[in-house]
Amino acid sequence: MNIRSLTRGDGVVIGAAVLLLIASFLDIYSIDGASDSADIPSLWGSGPVVLGVVLAGVIGAALVVVARAMPQPKKVAGLDLGQFGVAFTVFAAWSALGNIFDPAGAFDGEGGFVDELGAGLGLILALIATLVMAAAAVATPLVPALKGALIPAPRPAAPQPYGGQPQGGYGYPGAQQQPYGGQQGQPGQPGQPGQPGQPFGGQPQPGQPQPQAPQQAQAQAQPAGDFSPFWFAVPVPRPLFAEDGSPTPIAELAPGTWYLAVEQRGANLVAQTQDGRRGVLQDTSGIQRG
Repeated sequence: MNIRSLTRGDGVVIGAAVLLLIASFLDIYSIDGASDSADIPSLWGSGPVVLGVVLAGVIGAALVVVARAMPQPKKVAGLDLGQFGVAFTVFAAWSALGNIFDPAGAFDGEGGFVDELGAGLGLILALIATLVMAAAAVATPLVPALKGALIPAPRPAAPQPYGGQPQGGYGYPGAQQQPYGGQQGQPGQPGQPGQPGQPFGGQPQPGQPQPQAPQQAQAQAQPAGDFSPFWFAVPVPRPLFAEDGSPTPIAELAPGTWYLAVEQRGANLVAQTQDGRRGVLQDTSGIQRG
């Protein structure tokens, strides 16, 4: 799970779930003329309210957040967990609205007692929390302001020069990378690996071609063009497609993670993930460059 893939809308859902839990410990009824010391039950004293409002709302919020944080959403009966979560939050809001209109439920109300019974502070806050929760769960995929990352991605230390390797290896910022094959030999020292054309343990003989400098070999290996590899992060989860043009995504780029752009193809970028997979990022709008 990657918490950096959570959006601002998910943050609203989490906040509403916390408010719902707080409301569940407050009074379910308000009674006219009751003293401050009156023992009025909380939302946990009513089974229908607990099941239809409190638990349904909390379970719905958890499903929405977990589905967003998972790299590949799980499906149950052909539906994503996030879709089940949205349905739970809408049901919780609907149940809370019904309890506001009829807090006494099936109470017979003999003696006019039901006329003095109203919705308590707990029920009112529960209605507000479930309405906000359901609205955020439904609107997050539709409203651009709610699609933004909840936790902004940290900036990398410095952009890498053209043709150079990042400090942590290809696709991994932050660690020291060792040259392939061990330590490189120093110019003029016999017996060190990495000097082509020189016998092991001896000096170059007259008439033999002199070894090329490492800088010249690296310059010849660099491809031509104006594109320079750079680190970038995406604002929202975006699919990475195969380079052969197949419509099935091979990976999903998550906010809060830096990826390396290795090539540009028109408006698209060829990106490399941390595990070495390469693919085409078709939607490059709003990306953050390192």
